[in-house]
Amino acid sequence: MTFNSVEYAVFLLAVLGGYWALPRRGQNALLLVAGYVFYGWWDARFLLLLATSTLIDYSVARPMSRSSGPKRRRWLALSVVANLGILATFKYWGFFTDSASTLARGLGLDWAPPVLEVVLPVGISFYTFQSMSYAIDVFRRHIEPSRDLIEYATFVSFFPQLVAGPIERAGHLLPQFAATRTRPDAEQVSSALALILVGLFRKVVIADAMAPLVAEGFGSGASGGATLVAFYAFALQIYGDFAGYSAIARGSARLLGIELMVNFNAPYLARNPTELWRRWHISLSTWLRDYLYVPLGGNRRGPGRQRLNLLVVMLVGGLWHGASWTFVAWGGIHGVLLVVHHWWRARHAGPETSRRGVLPVLATFHATCLAWVFFRASSFDEAGQVLSRLAESPLSGLRGADLSLLALAAAATAALDAVVLRHGDEGAIARWQPAERGVAMGVLALAILVYAGAEPVPFIYFQF
Repeated sequence: MTFNSVEYAVFLLAVLGGYWALPRRGQNALLLVAGYVFYGWWDARFLLLLATSTLIDYSVARPMSRSSGPKRRRWLALSVVANLGILATFKYWGFFTDSASTLARGLGLDWAPPVLEVVLPVGISFYTFQSMSYAIDVFRRHIEPSRDLIEYATFVSFFPQLVAGPIERAGHLLPQFAATRTRPDAEQVSSALALILVGLFRKVVIADAMAPLVAEGFGSGASGGATLVAFYAFALQIYGDFAGYSAIARGSARLLGIELMVNFNAPYLARNPTELWRRWHISLSTWLRDYLYVPLGGNRRGPGRQRLNLLVVMLVGGLWHGASWTFVAWGGIHGVLLVVHHWWRARHAGPETSRRGVLPVLATFHATCLAWVFFRASSFDEAGQVLSRLAESPLSGLRGADLSLLALAAAATAALDAVVLRHGDEGAIARWQPAERGVAMGVLALAILVYAGAEPVPFIYFQF
C-alpha cells in the first residue's frame, strides 16, 4: 500500500471515519491497529519484528530511568545492541559477509561465511532509528519514559511516517499522542489536503516522469546526451520522490490532529554542503548530529577531530541508506565536501553576504549531482561508465524532447520550492486568496490525474 495508490486513499478515509468519534486512548488504539495493518500490507511476517523493536525499547526505558551509573549504561547498551542487531541481521548481513569473503580471498584464505537469506523489511532503518532515539533520550534524561504501552507503540508505528519518515523524536511526537487532539478546522483540513496534493504532484508528475530518463541514462550503452540528462534528472527524481512522501505524510498526519516535522527546505538552493544538509532529509541529518556527531566529540576537540567526525558521520549516513559500497562512497563524497567547506570557511572567515549569489548554489548543486551518481549506480563499474560518458561525450545523442521534459520538471520543482521559501510550508497554498488557491490546487489535481499510471510506482526510500 503506497501513498500514491487508491488503496491508501480508501485506507486513510476508513481510519478518519472512526477516528474523531473516539476518545484519546481509543484514537491511539485505532492508530496502532492502522499502523500494523499498513505495515503488514507488504509482508505480515515483519509485524513481529516491528513489535519486537517496540517492546525492547519500551521495556528498557522504564528501569533505565530509575537507574544510574553502570547499570543505567547497561540498559542503554541493551537497546542499542538490540536495534543495531536487528538492522545488521536483516539489512547488512549479506553486505558484511560478502565484504569479509572478498577480503579473505584477497588475503589468499579459503573462507566462506554463512549465508542468511532474508528479505529486507520495508522501512526498517526508519523505525529502528526512531525507537532507539527514544531510549537514548530517556538515558540522557531529556524525556520521561512512557507509561502507556499503546501510546508508545503508536509512536513507533504511526503509519503516515512509519516506512520512510520523517524520523521523529519522542520529545516531539509522544506528547501529541498523550494529549487530547482537537478536530482540525477548515483551514487545517485545507492545508493538509494541499500538502497531500503537493506530495502527490512531486511524486507522480515530477519524480515518476524523470524515472525513464534516469533508467536510460544509467543503462549500459546510453549516449552521452542521455547520460547528461540523467545526471540532472535523478536529482529531481529522488527529491520529488522523497519530499513528495514527506509532504503526504505530513498532510495525512495533520488530518489526524498530529504535526510532523518538516523534512525538506528547498535543499537545491543551498550555497554550501553544510547548508545542504540543513535542508535535505532534515530528520536524518539532525539524528546523526545529535546521536553520533555530538557523542563523537562534535567540534569540541579541535578542527582535526571535527573533520574526522564529519567524515565518520557521513560514511555511516551513506551505509544507513543501503548495504552497498556505492552508498558508502556517496556518504564519503559528502563527508569530504563538508570537511573541505569547514576548512575553507575557517580560512576565509567573513560576512556571509560575500558568499551569496548564484555561483555557490550552482557549485553545491553540481557537487550533489556528482555524488548522486554513486547513490543511483548499482556498482562502481556502472558509476564509472556514467562518469566516463559525461567526461567524453556529454552532448552526443542529446534529444530536445528530453531536455524539454527535464526543464519542465525543474521549473515545477522550483515553483514548489518558491512556496516553501516564501511561506515555510507547501501547505500554505491553502491560505492563498480563494481564486489563487482554487487555481493552484486544481492544476495540481489535474496534473496528478493526467500523469498517474495504471500501477503506482513505489517510493525510492521504501528500500531503506
